[in-house]
Amino acid sequence: MNSYHHQYIDRITGRACTEPLLWDKSIQLLYTEVREHAPILFRALVSSHASRVLGFVNFDLPIPYRTRQFIHSCGVDFTECLDAPADLDTARKLFERKIRYWECRPMVDDVSAVVSPADARVLMGSFDSISSLFIKQKFFDYDELLGQDKQEWLSTFRNGAFMMFRLTPDKYHYNHTPVAGEVKDFYEISGGYHSCNPGAVVSLVTAYSKNKRVVTIIDTDVPRGSGIGLVAMIEVVALMVGEVEQAYSDNRYDNPRPVIPGMFLEKGVPKSLFRPGSSTVVLLFQESRLEFADDLVRNMHRTDVQSRYSAGFGKPLVETDVKVRSLVGTAARA
Repeated sequence: MNSYHHQYIDRITGRACTEPLLWDKSIQLLYTEVREHAPILFRALVSSHASRVLGFVNFDLPIPYRTRQFIHSCGVDFTECLDAPADLDTARKLFERKIRYWECRPMVDDVSAVVSPADARVLMGSFDSISSLFIKQKFFDYDELLGQDKQEWLSTFRNGAFMMFRLTPDKYHYNHTPVAGEVKDFYEISGGYHSCNPGAVVSLVTAYSKNKRVVTIIDTDVPRGSGIGLVAMIEVVALMVGEVEQAYSDNRYDNPRPVIPGMFLEKGVPKSLFRPGSSTVVLLFQESRLEFADDLVRNMHRTDVQSRYSAGFGKPLVETDVKVRSLVGTAARA
């Protein structure tokens, strides 16, 4: 098989699937030749201005054949969408579509469950060096990820666990709350707009802590909370993603509002929307408070799957495709 292929596991069938990486050749060129031989140009191309321009060209220009091409490549199930197919007539509208998640993305009835914040491909790991899932400083630098001036939160999650949910351009791009609890802190960290393409991540290393991102700290050890300790939800922008729009709504998509400290977040409801491109959500958990779903851990170490992460990091690291609001972990038993 071509060494440039990237595969993941379909959670429902258990099959290895090859991911069609959009703009892959251009991204590979950017993160190899351009980055090495033209660093000034490289920095310009991963800037906020360049990201907005690329996003406009790919998602906003009224080019019918480009829209049809994008719709075909996405394979969207229009029966899930709230809007009629005829109304989703641009790449941006398709990217920012709303779905009847209360019907087509069922959520387990377990207070202590942690659910996927997105339709995405997930990897997990641990910051504890004695853990079998220790992969620290591969995808991000821990101190940079949370902000080096945030000593309280750096101490809170220092030896904990993490999950990374990588969204691809074809996905539903609303992020949902993975747990229930009270917002303790909310802040933004400035950064670049690096691609979340697996090849770019392998080339750059610690890419997710170099991009602009939004951090929400949720206390779940409160009444009606999930009882899993403090959880950090980090929404990471990427190439062609100009912003993360906070649009929390505890009743479908009605009356969206910003996330602010002190507000209570219900589990499994819309929290934010990624603007066009592809992006990543990182969840951090306190030490010994989370148990990962068994199948996700098994899948991550399968040796019959070709992953760019495996090649780049020296051991199998295989993603599983998960649905938003599906079970990804539970509160650790005492």
